[in-house]
Amino acid sequence: MIPRGLPYDEAMRRFRWNVPARFNIGRAVCERHEPNTLAMIEENADGGVRHWTFGELLAASSKLANALAARGITKGQRVAVFLSQSAELTICHLAGYRMGAVVLPLFTLFGEEAVEYRMDNADASAIITDITQLPKVLAVRERLPHLTTIIVIGAGKDGAHFLDWDTLLSAASDSFTTLDTDAEDPALLIYTSGTTGQPKGALHAHRMMLGSVPPVEQWLSHWPRGNEIMWTPAEWAWIAGLYDALFPAWFYGTPVLAHRFAKFDPERAFAMLAKHRVGVSFIPPTALKMMRQVHKPRERWAYDIRAISTGGEAMGEELLAWGSDTFGTTISEGYGQTEMNLMLLNSPDWFEVRPGSCGRACPGRKVAIVDGQGELLQPGEEGQIAGWRHDPIVMLEYWRNPEATARKFAGDWLLTGDLGRIDEDGYVYFKSRDDDVITSGGYRIGPGEIEECLMKHPAVAMVGVVGVPDRVRTEIVKAFVQLRPDVAASEALKAELATHVKTRLAAHEYPREVEFVAELPLTTTGKILRRELRRLDAERKTS
Repeated sequence: MIPRGLPYDEAMRRFRWNVPARFNIGRAVCERHEPNTLAMIEENADGGVRHWTFGELLAASSKLANALAARGITKGQRVAVFLSQSAELTICHLAGYRMGAVVLPLFTLFGEEAVEYRMDNADASAIITDITQLPKVLAVRERLPHLTTIIVIGAGKDGAHFLDWDTLLSAASDSFTTLDTDAEDPALLIYTSGTTGQPKGALHAHRMMLGSVPPVEQWLSHWPRGNEIMWTPAEWAWIAGLYDALFPAWFYGTPVLAHRFAKFDPERAFAMLAKHRVGVSFIPPTALKMMRQVHKPRERWAYDIRAISTGGEAMGEELLAWGSDTFGTTISEGYGQTEMNLMLLNSPDWFEVRPGSCGRACPGRKVAIVDGQGELLQPGEEGQIAGWRHDPIVMLEYWRNPEATARKFAGDWLLTGDLGRIDEDGYVYFKSRDDDVITSGGYRIGPGEIEECLMKHPAVAMVGVVGVPDRVRTEIVKAFVQLRPDVAASEALKAELATHVKTRLAAHEYPREVEFVAELPLTTTGKILRRELRRLDAERKTS
């Protein structure tokens, strides 16, 4: 924990990591807590509520771990979790961690191709999903030779190719001995957005949980205080939803509110804050922008939230001012990556928040500006934002991709690929991305995967994908498409191409703008010049 009552600079000097040789996330966030302690408030779409204790979650995860072990799943094998916010999703994570398996989260908006790529690349042995997502899994099942077990929630009975969740768990024992894992053992395989080609799997160790705790304490104004309820609308398929909210809360034994939004409803969000007396929350910027459109929320709902954190894209001064007026607290921004989460944070009650800065490092964390060889640059000089590679929160490696892993590090530093500068007091200022990742609605989207998907459409000869400015989402995906000679451009074809991506990858990744071009700007080696596409878009929209 961060030392309490100390100035920031003194806390930075005193903090020391204490990572034990043996550590298991499942034991740390569930098993060590009193069984009757409230762990989760699960609100259904119709407003119905179920309460879960740590003891109930532990028993359910024991049943699932026993069932998976009986199916031949052992330590180190990958278990995919294709679910949205729910108790069942957390039970899957707990079971996977406790048995030493590697959990592979999948976003429920993924289409068949996105699911197939990640499952195949990970050689996943099992997948747990629900009846709504089952058709996507069955559509690619024959192309996944390592997949031996499909478990489905809501099926009601076993099928020809899957096992029913309730049937399976009812027959399993609720007693399971958690594996005594090494802190360096793999626990989580979570895929990043690929800038060229397909996404890369960031493999994290159990120690990553310990690396997440101090920054969240800082981010939420020296949290925990009492038994405050944590809520986030961020999906629990992403590093932020899992390790900026869910598991840090459970590490302290504090309850989490779970709710499945079919589509984010800002009025419902305010109602939930009031109904469940939420004390702390991680809310992505796009959700905050949508909540800003709600008329006079303080007059309509009696909520009292102490601290709010956000991250994924820059917050403007207007949005920060609205947040202060609406919630009575300064929203704390943060910066990080899937490979190294929670790198920089603001803490309004601990140190000055400087406009334009994404914050300072938390105690125990080292962040610097370096050149391409990992050499430190001086305050004010522009270079890559980088994090100390020996921090417990840093990934082990890119899954089965030693070349990409080698490129990600320079000496003792993890390179973010983002450009920025640092001042004399340790405040970091982001300037631009160096890797063409698109930030849209809080999601980091890689253009390479979208380009590859569009190239499979019979009308497409070549395609370049970039992010272009958008008032609400920060950026939207735009595709510049060069059609085959025998294909005629039309508005109907634009819609068809957008749907092609939306149904195969994910709803948040489809191009909201499609422009047909005669040819694409290329380098001498045939690579698409995305900066030229962004310039072209800007010129056309200002002319």
